[in-house]
Amino acid sequence: MNRQSPPSYGPVTLALTGVDLPELAAALPEGAVLTDPDLLTGYRQDWARDPDAGTPLAVVRATSTDDVAATLRWAHAHRVPVVPRGAGSGLSGGATAVDGGIVLSTERMRAIAVDPVTRTAVVQPGLLNAEVKRAVAEHGLWYPPDPSSFEMCSIGGNAATNAGGLCCVKYGVTTDYVLGMEVVLADGTPVRLGGPRLKDSAGLSLTKLFVGSEGTLGVITELTLRLLPAQPRQSTVVAGFATLTAATEAILAITGTLRPSMLEFMDTVAINAVEDEMRMGLDRAAAALLVARSDAPGEFAAREAEIMVAACEKAGATEVFHTEDPEEGEAFTAARRFAIPAVERIGPLLLEDVGVPLPRLGDLVTGIADIAERNDVLVSVIAHAGDGNTHPLIVHDPTDPDNTARAHRAFGEIMDLAIALGGTITGEHGVGRLKKAWLPDQVGPDVMALTRRIKAALDPEGILNPGAIL
Repeated sequence: MNRQSPPSYGPVTLALTGVDLPELAAALPEGAVLTDPDLLTGYRQDWARDPDAGTPLAVVRATSTDDVAATLRWAHAHRVPVVPRGAGSGLSGGATAVDGGIVLSTERMRAIAVDPVTRTAVVQPGLLNAEVKRAVAEHGLWYPPDPSSFEMCSIGGNAATNAGGLCCVKYGVTTDYVLGMEVVLADGTPVRLGGPRLKDSAGLSLTKLFVGSEGTLGVITELTLRLLPAQPRQSTVVAGFATLTAATEAILAITGTLRPSMLEFMDTVAINAVEDEMRMGLDRAAAALLVARSDAPGEFAAREAEIMVAACEKAGATEVFHTEDPEEGEAFTAARRFAIPAVERIGPLLLEDVGVPLPRLGDLVTGIADIAERNDVLVSVIAHAGDGNTHPLIVHDPTDPDNTARAHRAFGEIMDLAIALGGTITGEHGVGRLKKAWLPDQVGPDVMALTRRIKAALDPEGILNPGAIL
């Protein structure tokens, strides 16, 4: 299969001439449309740094649903492609600009209203995940999904990719907390779906259809989020292992007994990269490190921590540390969150987020090590180990064609391995543009055909995020 086939934009016709940008600007607030080439450069790529990113015709910085609707009405009429964009922190090229298109940024849409009675929050998509957490915490509430990039990723982008995070092993992913939304369709029609009701089975589950659709079916302009009471105090267990196999045995022993509030994994490359920067006294000789937490109520958290300690020791941990101190526990969580930027300081990364059923986690981790050795590339593995979602980080040198070719080959082989193990090419980052060539291998031709039918029904002109997913 040709994994590097050129992008397909469906029926949309890309044209750099004959497009009336003044008409678009007149329909929007002053200053909403950017055309300065220097400013456009910053909107061409997301964090995936897709080298095939195009140059947009303009960037629209929307401030309301009306702005988004006006932009899409104009784009639909002129058959101009539109790439929705949040904070630009995506890791799969989902917000890569296309030549002659519009980048529609929601970064200025930042309103939030919290209702403590219904335990819901109505938010606009430009707010960062961390800002939502802080706002609801003022009411004694908690929004659980917490990507490692929670301080820089937007809540709209989280919904568009169905983002996860460190606590997903117990609390689930973004879709589990989206009760409703306002979304603007490709022709500029705003639609309100769901609402602040914990139970609602009226009609098709359309809200769920748009969560994870990566801006290919509509542009989310408002979200109604389900909230929980503030998270209880947590107990933290940190364990080092001499082998990857021992670490994965401990993971399976823990998840087979209880559901921790967090169960994270770092390999030796990540351990040393983090230690280089944070100087926490992490064991540089360890092949793997687990950071596990329990937020069970009262004395049960300590009891669950004891069970996790015993599981690690039985699996052959070289060192096990247990603390009830919140600051100590958060320091280890921060170390795990810092793993990707720490490894990135070794060199540029190709990032993946393949996942497998938990019983195959050991096969995936050891298989990735084999792929790295076979292709002579450095691959660090960190993971949301409790739900089988791994993040292989492939370090490469873009200036070295041979090294880059080997890195891209390893990238594909890792996804092939995940599929062969009954897993997925993306657990939380989305398909975007970088992984779409592998999607048919995972879901099969019937699902791909169904996906195209849904896309054609909602976006017949093919203007929404062309080149992503399909």
